Amino acid sequence: MEAIIALFLVLTTLTACAGRAPSAGQSAVDLEHSLEEHVVLSEAAPESLAYQIEIDTYENAVQADDGTELVTCRFQYPVMTVFRRDGTALEQGRTEEEKQAVAAAEVFNAKFGPATVETEFQDMTDLAREDYAFRQETGLEWPSAYNMEMDCTVYQTDCMVSVSAAYYSYTGGAHPNTVLLSWNFDLTTGQFFTAEALATDGQAFSDAVYEEILRQSRLVAAENDLTAESFFWPNYEEITAGWSSYAVSFDEDGMTVGFSPYELAAYVMGSQVYHLTYEQLIPYLSAHGLELLGLEANAGAAVP
Repeated sequence: MEAIIALFLVLTTLTACAGRAPSAGQSAVDLEHSLEEHVVLSEAAPESLAYQIEIDTYENAVQADDGTELVTCRFQYPVMTVFRRDGTALEQGRTEEEKQAVAAAEVFNAKFGPATVETEFQDMTDLAREDYAFRQETGLEWPSAYNMEMDCTVYQTDCMVSVSAAYYSYTGGAHPNTVLLSWNFDLTTGQFFTAEALATDGQAFSDAVYEEILRQSRLVAAENDLTAESFFWPNYEEITAGWSSYAVSFDEDGMTVGFSPYELAAYVMGSQVYHLTYEQLIPYLSAHGLELLGLEANAGAAVP
């Protein structure tokens, strides 16, 4: 996953949490940056600040000298801007709080801006040109343009932001590749976190989620008239035990754990996606975990 993220991910997002801000820690191609407005203002932000997130779309395409389309690209990535409540965009903070907010925006936008996409696009372009030239020389048909895309969605509470994405790429093989990605960010610390960090006992929480994923996996296999051992890879239980290192995200209803094609089963089986409700999670969550997920009012179950 780390290698995939280093190559392909170009996104993150940021909101504010109840008065706290995280610490700062072309070739001749048709290039277009189109902007799709997707504004999110955190109502729990300090009264003097607002955080606006716009999902930008990087689009690019390359053709061969004869006009054949070689590569297409469409990548979504959020861009954060900090505003004062009077609508003034912050470029330099006056107060310590404002300075922290501006610094955080700079760090995140620098890390997840379009530069990584442009690098990956150029690599794919080089590969496509070589492939096309080889096919021209050998008389092989050019199947279709290479392609890379990423769609992302954002869910946020007062103290947390969860980003999920699906990355698609095609480089002339039998089928495209799909990679599920996710990032979860703690706005009270300014750090990304794994799901176990939400729990009072991380191991107990991890074990409980693991057992639930196994239960759901067996149901999926049974629905296809197969055993889990024949539907998934032989070592699927071992793979599943490391669920938190895969695509884990949150939404209004609970936590989703996604395994990309090939990760848990053969490509033909598709992505394997599991959902756990907050009712299932609450007994294991710490006070901080409840705060991040905005579940304090629903925390009626005791932590085991």
